[in-house]
Amino acid sequence: MEAAPLEFIRITIADMQFTARVERSLSPVTCREFCAILPFRAKLIQARWSGEAAWIPLKNFDLRVPQESVTGNPDAGEILFHPADHSECEILLPYGTSVFRSKDGPLVGNRFLTIVEGKQQLAKVGELVLRQGQQDITFSQLP
Repeated sequence: MEAAPLEFIRITIADMQFTARVERSLSPVTCREFCAILPFRAKLIQARWSGEAAWIPLKNFDLRVPQESVTGNPDAGEILFHPADHSECEILLPYGTSVFRSKDGPLVGNRFLTIVEGKQQLAKVGELVLRQGQQDITFSQLP
């Protein structure tokens, strides 16, 4: 019997925890494929071109998902998955004003998670990645 789809997941960055809504109505394929690989651990670093945002470079990793409900102007806490194309596969986590970009120009990503609890801590995430460098990040099922 197949488990019910996740509605919310936990995101842990350093000593901070967030709850994020899984945006199945916006990006059903991305959400299904990402939730299937939980727990997912990576390094979060300051974005170079996207303003007040951190990103997870995924290099050759790819969920092989199409573009779904793409945006290049996410609000703080609206997490994007960028499938590999002319730019590498990546996840963008905006903690403030952000316009998704690469050195070659604008990017768009699938909005697949939205932070609904802990959003007030996003400025601290920005300070950490900007001042202290890369941080551990884990996406996992809620206990």
